[in-house]
Amino acid sequence: MEISTILDLLANALVAGVMLGGFYAAVSIGISISFGMLDIANISHPAMIMLGSFMAYLINSHWGLDPLLIMLLIAPLFGLLGMGIYRVYFQLFESREKDPRRGLAFFFGLLFVTDVLLILFFGADLRGVETSYVDTVLNFGVVGIPLRLLIPFFIGVLVVLCMHLFLTRTFFGLAVAAVSQEPLGLRLMGVDPVRVKQIAFGLSVATAALGGAALIIIQPVEPALGREYIGRVFAVCVLGGMGSMSGTLFAAILLGVAESLTSTFVGPSWSPAVAFGILLFTLAWRPAGLMGRS
Repeated sequence: MEISTILDLLANALVAGVMLGGFYAAVSIGISISFGMLDIANISHPAMIMLGSFMAYLINSHWGLDPLLIMLLIAPLFGLLGMGIYRVYFQLFESREKDPRRGLAFFFGLLFVTDVLLILFFGADLRGVETSYVDTVLNFGVVGIPLRLLIPFFIGVLVVLCMHLFLTRTFFGLAVAAVSQEPLGLRLMGVDPVRVKQIAFGLSVATAALGGAALIIIQPVEPALGREYIGRVFAVCVLGGMGSMSGTLFAAILLGVAESLTSTFVGPSWSPAVAFGILLFTLAWRPAGLMGRS
């Protein structure tokens, strides 16, 4: 293979990896909130992502709305859904101070039930959306950037930026950061920790809807696709540093680039192994993650 061809492949792989990393940030930011800040291991998060994808498909196929508009419409609904899920979780487990592992089983059951319902309603066929930009590619010399990757990238960066500002510059954001460590201190300040966690958990599920709508822009989806993201979203959360919004974005781009380079030069089947290899190596060197507090 000629050097010029290798350089062209390298440039396209790097750009595609950065774009993919932005999308990974969009689907992982909710886990950074629930797992990293609320100490709730919501393993049903990928199922919420797929639910968001199929909601976007359903609305697009029936009314022809653009997925970018759809994600703004469904995000508040998913926020309310998340608040309802947390209320059930709280009543069954946190209020009774039961073993947290039982709560993990609750979210696993929610993941399984959502998968089954999606299969029953939509089957195992791939479903996609129709937009004017899905097949559009912007060419910059030898580098081609598909809009189906560029748009989710900007969505991911925008969501991370908004969450970072909201959680670091507002009183509610500071309350979320303290709720899992100093709930008594919040009560002394007249703040209800349960209400804070309920709203924050709803916010994390709302971001899953945004990620799901972004996913169906990138590629057609089917219900089982969500299982591929269970390990990936937790890997991004842990690698970036638990609860760090900027760390989530950095880790997502790092894993995206690693997967893209591996898929291009080695093979797609090796990309998950390399990505998780980076995770293990980083945690051996820095257990708190790249931008976590030591």
